[in-house]
Amino acid sequence: MNELFSLAGKTALVTGAAGGLGAHFSRTLAKAGARVVLAGRRLAPLQALADELTGAGAQAAAVSMDVTSEASVQQALDQAREAVGLIDIAVCNAGAALTKTSLQMDSADWDSVVDVNLKGCWLVANHVAKRLIDARKEGVVINVSSILGYRVAGAVLPYTVSKAGLEQMTRALALEWARHGIRVNALAPGYVETDLNQEFFASEHGQAMIRRIPQRRLGNPRDLDGALLLLASDASRYMTGSSIVVDGGHLQSTL
Repeated sequence: MNELFSLAGKTALVTGAAGGLGAHFSRTLAKAGARVVLAGRRLAPLQALADELTGAGAQAAAVSMDVTSEASVQQALDQAREAVGLIDIAVCNAGAALTKTSLQMDSADWDSVVDVNLKGCWLVANHVAKRLIDARKEGVVINVSSILGYRVAGAVLPYTVSKAGLEQMTRALALEWARHGIRVNALAPGYVETDLNQEFFASEHGQAMIRRIPQRRLGNPRDLDGALLLLASDASRYMTGSSIVVDGGHLQSTL
């Protein structure tokens, strides 16, 4: 079973890897044996994480990438290939959110979220896939979605729309790329505690939200490891176009 979930000999790209879930995913993939490429707009924390992983015996590289820029994505993938090899596994994790009602937003607000969450995932997945197809290699794309791709919440319209679109894009790309041996699946977390949201979930409103989760707790980043490794490894070799929800039963709670 350990061999089934092993990523030895694979090279994994994680976007939005400077902190939060992206940094956690990077550590998890490295522990499973993958060479890891850490991508994001802030190079200093990426390099610090790469140094940490290298110090623990993994092979890692940091590359600057703006997922909303096609030129930046292509340049980063070229740098990654020179550093550690062709990307086998792409974890499209970079994301953005904005808390405003629709009437408060302007088009720039919309673009700032949708361009990262939807267009950015497409650009990264597309260019990773093109390189795999040119090399006649199989591969894996994991789109990090959200339970808000299935449900709605107030004042986060572009986020929910982009995550719903990402779910549909996952299925569409899975259909297109199956003949090339490229599997495309989604991981849809519920509310997971990170350094960025700890203060909110300690508040009265945050505690009320936690009480609506059937398991009555927030997720821990480690709770996503099983699903991530399943989708990244040969353990899911007959899965494509699927989405795994990891949310403590939140989608099953009453409206």
